[in-house]
Amino acid sequence: MVRRSRYVHGLGLGIIAVAAAQSLLKVAGGGSSVEALIDFVLLGLTGALFLYVGSWLSESEIEPDLYRRIATWSLAGVGVMLAFLVLRALHPGIPTEFTFGTRAVALAIGSAAGLGIGIHESRAISREREIERRNDALERVQDRLEERNDELRETQQELEATVRELEASNERLEQFASAASHDLQEPLRMISSYLRLLEERYGDELDEDAEEFIEFAVDGADRMQVMVDDLLEYSRVETRGDPFEPVDLDAVLDDALTDLGVRVEETDAEITAEELPRVAGDRSQLRQLFQNLVSNALEYSGDEPPRVHVSAERVGDRWEIAVCDEGIGIDPEDQERIFEVFDRLHTQADHEGTGIGLALCQRIAERHDGTLEVDSEPGEGATFSVLLQPVEEAPAR
Repeated sequence: MVRRSRYVHGLGLGIIAVAAAQSLLKVAGGGSSVEALIDFVLLGLTGALFLYVGSWLSESEIEPDLYRRIATWSLAGVGVMLAFLVLRALHPGIPTEFTFGTRAVALAIGSAAGLGIGIHESRAISREREIERRNDALERVQDRLEERNDELRETQQELEATVRELEASNERLEQFASAASHDLQEPLRMISSYLRLLEERYGDELDEDAEEFIEFAVDGADRMQVMVDDLLEYSRVETRGDPFEPVDLDAVLDDALTDLGVRVEETDAEITAEELPRVAGDRSQLRQLFQNLVSNALEYSGDEPPRVHVSAERVGDRWEIAVCDEGIGIDPEDQERIFEVFDRLHTQADHEGTGIGLALCQRIAERHDGTLEVDSEPGEGATFSVLLQPVEEAPAR
């Protein structure tokens, strides 16, 4: 602290030294010790003021390189007073004898005035510099913000271009899917029809192997037609979905179970459900979601009658809807594969299906800004959980 304000400190010590020396000389010359003490106090207080200011400067907003300017102004004040005393001494008709007290007061006034002027000017310069630095910093920030805005505008333009490309690509894919569906379904229906016609017309002339071959061919054509329908439905989740609206999941689950009524009765399944919430979504797609998940639970129930439970739990700002079964379960290593299109873990002879159902469920969940996950171990059943948004927090679609 002393080092940074050594100029002002030095002046303070110098003034105190001069005051002490003059007082000692006065006493040594036979002067009054009381007057000498008063003179020392008059000038010594000014020195003490300089010492205090020297310490205070280090904690003030005044920059260190301006301390010399303050000391210079203080010396200038002393110089002005000295000039005043000299001019007064030289003026004709004015007594030229000055007491030490008079000189001390004059020097104290001059030095204090110079100190005040120096502090005021240095503080003004420091504030001006700080304003300049802040302005420079603001200009740099503004430049960075402008650069960032340019980058964001470029990114936005790229995203808009990408969105347009995706929209065009989705439209072409939908057109392709519709055309492919129509072009595939018509030959498949023709194959099935002619195979059945062949069986009806020439059934008496066919042996058991031929009848079995025809049955395999018809079954393959039928499964191919179902697969085409499922693939078309998968491709239209985003483009052909209904607008979001408040959906009562209890009613949606009831509709799905109605559609599965025959299978539920045939498998002697027991399906239980807790009270489900209202969410914002596409009612038709959510019905398909429940239907596929419950259907899977029935299909992979194992040797025992299926036991399925549907529950709901609030998780943060979402509803977690879980479909839990007690079936054959899924190996953890295969749990990602089951959401891939056409990726089946079992043969058609073991379990019927097209391999699209869970992929469709996952895409429906994604359209609803949610996720579909599975928790399962072999032989321990499986729990499929989907996160959905409550009515009041879901975005408009």
